Amino acid sequence: MAAQVPGAVPARVPADAPDRTRDPDRTRADILDVATSEFADKGYAGARVDEIAARTSTTKRMIYYYFGNKEQLYIAVLERAYTGIRAVEQELDVDHLDPVDAIRRLAELTFDHHESHPDFVRLVSIENIDRAEHIARSPVLSGLATPAVDVLARILDRGREAGVFRADADPLDVHMVISAFCVFRTANRHTFHAIFQRDMLDPARRDHYRALLGDLVLAHLAAR
Repeated sequence: MAAQVPGAVPARVPADAPDRTRDPDRTRADILDVATSEFADKGYAGARVDEIAARTSTTKRMIYYYFGNKEQLYIAVLERAYTGIRAVEQELDVDHLDPVDAIRRLAELTFDHHESHPDFVRLVSIENIDRAEHIARSPVLSGLATPAVDVLARILDRGREAGVFRADADPLDVHMVISAFCVFRTANRHTFHAIFQRDMLDPARRDHYRALLGDLVLAHLAAR
């Protein structure tokens, strides 16, 4: 039987399930790919499961078989999006980098991820408009904060011990600054360009912004 998203409402196996569930992982991934685009473009309220089904050449019943209902599908999309950035952070071998280099590398990693995943940024913006209504209902997402902060905490501890970071450096503050810069650059690209006639995603300025982010964070962390 296909794996269900935690908390999803069990659904009766649709008549077309035998042919479509031979590779359930791929089927779920295909649905999530299209659902990510649909929710990012139209938000939770505007997205339609019928449209997701049409774009995946499957059926609405099949989507409900895997995910239970529209809300559980949306939560699964959010879970995969947030798990993706957390997994990338965990892969960074910060313990073998100089603390200053580790902070800059982590900032660059977040910069690269957000730039290459604009749907993630849109989903975050949409969920904030909805006051994190759906994130709050996910047991998976509530446990993703600790790994992100733990990575930064380890770097800051080593930086304090080496005398290069301020004693009161807070990992959550650093996480906020990095996320704010990366999200703003993508989410506010169009309004910023309309007002200031500057495209923050202009490839010619990419290296400048990438270095600027690290400079800002390290300037805040510098020992005093």
